Amino acid sequence: MAILSAFTMIRSLAIVHITLAYFIFTSPQMLADQNIVVLLGEAMHLPRVSGFNKTSPATAMLAVVFALLGLSDLTSAALSDHIAYEYWLSQTPIRLLFLFGLTSYTYVSKPASAMPFGTSKFYQTPAGDNLKNGLVFTWSFLEMVFWFMVFLALREERKSLSRRKVNPSS
Repeated sequence: MAILSAFTMIRSLAIVHITLAYFIFTSPQMLADQNIVVLLGEAMHLPRVSGFNKTSPATAMLAVVFALLGLSDLTSAALSDHIAYEYWLSQTPIRLLFLFGLTSYTYVSKPASAMPFGTSKFYQTPAGDNLKNGLVFTWSFLEMVFWFMVFLALREERKSLSRRKVNPSS
């Protein structure tokens, strides 16, 4: 049995998303300068994020997206048990797949500025280079680890619920 239930972990992550939205909206540089972001970014040889020096329309939009994600997860975690298990057992693998892809893309493909030939008139920087930084890697990696723990807890709770339905005495 897990220490925390899956729904407790989901609610905690939703509150983390709302907190991230607040900090991205008010002071995004503080997130970019966190020790874990710098440590994981440097360990993976990824550049530091450059667009988080001050608030901008892009950071405001990102804050709105995180707030929406947090609020929708909070309301989805409050559904009745049967519906919530079905919802989260279908939602969690999709999120894991997306986050695994993003984490892999961020780590495996280095930014064009790190390439030996750099950029020129004939070679333009790819649009995905903005994703290849320590902040995106740290967020996607930690989120992926967290959702994997949620997935394992959901499977374990579903198994124990099915056992209780088969053997109501135990």
